[in-house]
Amino acid sequence: MSRSRAVCLCLCPDAMLQTTLAVLSGLAASVAALDPVEVYGNKFFNKDGSQFFIKGVAYQLVPDDPLIDTNQCKLDAGLMKDLGANAIRVYHVDASKDHDGCMKAFDDAGVYVMLDMDTFNTYIEPTMLYWNSSQFEKFSDVMDTFQKYDNLLGLFVGNENIAKRQDSPVAPFIKAAARDMKAYRDRKGYRKIPVGYSAADIQELRPMLQNYLTCGGNSSEIVDFFALNSYSWCDPSTYQQSTYDKLQEYAKNFPVPIFFSETGCNVPGPRKFDDMDAIFGKLMINDWSGAMVYEWIQEENNYGLIQYGPPTKKQNKRADDAVVGGFTRKGTPTPKNPDFNNLKTKWASLHPTGVSKADHDTKSISTRDCPTSTSGGWWQVNGNVKLPTLGETKTGAFESSPSATADPSATATSGSKAGDKTGSTGSGSQSSSGPKATGGSGSNDKQNSADRPLALFGASFAALVLSLAILL
Repeated sequence: MSRSRAVCLCLCPDAMLQTTLAVLSGLAASVAALDPVEVYGNKFFNKDGSQFFIKGVAYQLVPDDPLIDTNQCKLDAGLMKDLGANAIRVYHVDASKDHDGCMKAFDDAGVYVMLDMDTFNTYIEPTMLYWNSSQFEKFSDVMDTFQKYDNLLGLFVGNENIAKRQDSPVAPFIKAAARDMKAYRDRKGYRKIPVGYSAADIQELRPMLQNYLTCGGNSSEIVDFFALNSYSWCDPSTYQQSTYDKLQEYAKNFPVPIFFSETGCNVPGPRKFDDMDAIFGKLMINDWSGAMVYEWIQEENNYGLIQYGPPTKKQNKRADDAVVGGFTRKGTPTPKNPDFNNLKTKWASLHPTGVSKADHDTKSISTRDCPTSTSGGWWQVNGNVKLPTLGETKTGAFESSPSATADPSATATSGSKAGDKTGSTGSGSQSSSGPKATGGSGSNDKQNSADRPLALFGASFAALVLSLAILL
């Protein structure tokens, strides 16, 4: 050691201490800002036991995966923080890509992420009744890729799969998908990442569907949350006019968390987001867990909260081009007002506290009876039918069962991703990316109807101590 360095080490302890504290401060800032959110009873809870409420936006800049462009995610996450958002919903991702940069960008901004697990060719089709290993493997790929992120809030097994009169027979396959993905999650030793479903707000189907996906008394088979895409509140409106009073009636003491996975009617416009007062106010706060507003980017449907530039006639030539469908999809986001400021102001005025986990009385939760079919009605699944196994297709009427399949499918339980030799291998469609272009629901009528930080910090601290020891 040189004499000058020895003198400095002996005579400058304050400088060393300040340097060490600065390094430690930088390390602390680099670890994940968010802790995982969990489901308990019919609510979401933070690690400290406080209730978590969703203030989110739908986020699908490009059709395939908006979570691989780190720089773009940083730009968007910063403005989302200013908006007051704490969550995003992403409809399609590519599990083979690197998402570390984007997930950290949103984590740093205090934003959780909810993902749809289906891809464009693994959607559970209402017209092709099967749930097979090809779908299971793709769903599990998404879970495998994203389970490591503490700001992963939840995973969807489907989005508006049931939206027409003839669609309800696919419900047991959706429920089977939730069963198998939860079994796979538990088998792999992942944390209890919530697995749920996003439904279209169809009056003739929604009440029965939300009850069916949570009925039967077997927690391994029901969804962990139920979400609703509803555009019935079109400003100016009221709690009764919008039929939110009816939505609340069906959500009273619901057995799992329920929230709006899409909302924000834009007719006639501008959007004032007055429905947020009801969702986060005394009328609904005891039963609802928040809302996702549709959507972040401005597209042809005119639902955007921001834009990256004016519409252009240029069309994309490559997958990485900045323009898709005539709209620029990367760059510095610019708020589209008055909608952006209206939502920002509204969210800033709403600070629900809810109930603490310790005080949450799960005995007040009401398990629903499985709905029965009626002659001529839209709902065609009669009671607590036996759920299909992985690879099974529907060949006739569903059998009634006092308890639907008690054990998950063998493939899901074992964690295997082997090909399914017996199930159908037909591909699905792009149904979960309907008239809203890059993402969103497939509904045509919108007017009616997301200890690792501690471990990382510890390792970094150990490295720092070792470095100082070597220096000394």
